[in-house]
Amino acid sequence: MYHTYLTIFVPALIALIVSLIGTRFFVFYMKDAGIVGIDRNKKGLPVVASSGGVAVAIGFAVGVLAYSFGGSFPNPQTPIYAPIASLPLLFASVIAVLMISFVGFLDDINVKRSPVQSTDMKDIRKGLRQWQKPLLSLMGAIPLMAVNAGVSFIHLPFVGTVNFGIFYPLVIIPLAVIFASNAFNLVESGNGMAAGGGLITSLAMFIYSVYFGTYIGALLSIVLFASILGFFVYNKYPARILSGDSFTYAVGTGLVSAMILGNMESFGIIIFLPWIIEFLLHARRKFKVTTLGKRRSDGSFAAPYGRKIYSWTHVIMNLGRFNEWQISALMWTMEFGFVLLAFGLKALNLL
Repeated sequence: MYHTYLTIFVPALIALIVSLIGTRFFVFYMKDAGIVGIDRNKKGLPVVASSGGVAVAIGFAVGVLAYSFGGSFPNPQTPIYAPIASLPLLFASVIAVLMISFVGFLDDINVKRSPVQSTDMKDIRKGLRQWQKPLLSLMGAIPLMAVNAGVSFIHLPFVGTVNFGIFYPLVIIPLAVIFASNAFNLVESGNGMAAGGGLITSLAMFIYSVYFGTYIGALLSIVLFASILGFFVYNKYPARILSGDSFTYAVGTGLVSAMILGNMESFGIIIFLPWIIEFLLHARRKFKVTTLGKRRSDGSFAAPYGRKIYSWTHVIMNLGRFNEWQISALMWTMEFGFVLLAFGLKALNLL
């Protein structure tokens, strides 16, 4: 058991170090390269380095590959340890995260000299067109489809076990990747908001995997958690670097990869409910929505559409006068509540 834990935590430690160093590098590099964003929640609207998700994607890739390294060297006949997880499946998850992070990076680098219209506000980052994002997100599903990842039998909450057969790799996986990457991208309106949610979700998946015996799920979840943690150090309030779509796309795909390869889709559906609900709220206004509030003189934020709700952040802003970090903390608390709900349903054998 001790040996098995080492094969999980050593790659995670490597991922943390790579992500931490990489994020620190990109804090300066992205700003010098002009890949920046306006931190609209701050007084004076400071310009901050963006696209920090590149460091997270690299950290995740290096962490997973470190696991492969230990199972292959000094030579295949006498490796440091015998790999438990399937290397082709792990490589598929790495390629998926890197490919979709590149799509997010394309969105991040389209920065204009002067503000242009974006949703209900003007911003210097124009990004990809709305229809291009889900289409290009399909790239992240191709590696998982190619290796026929996961199991076609899924236990759906309150429904039971359903066999999707060939539709699982050809339909369910691409839809899951496209939805998760784009939905996770919707809730990022405060420093550390998306990163904190990713930390809670990936840690919950790791705990679930350890208790219910899915080793590959545990490995991917803890490496993803470590990669996000290295970035969170610089993204928490007050952020020195913004996440960008390269982060939200990569983390969304990393979470889906862990869910699929770890055979925890039913658990994943419950803990992903906040983003599913966010997607439905945005859809009410055809996704032309801003989750940012109107900053008051005391640093708190008013809901941008008054009592009309198109995001979880609008709900929070209507509940009281909260500043930026408080709104982020309340979003994390809400996600933690859904994690508890998921574990509760599992305890009752409903998952």
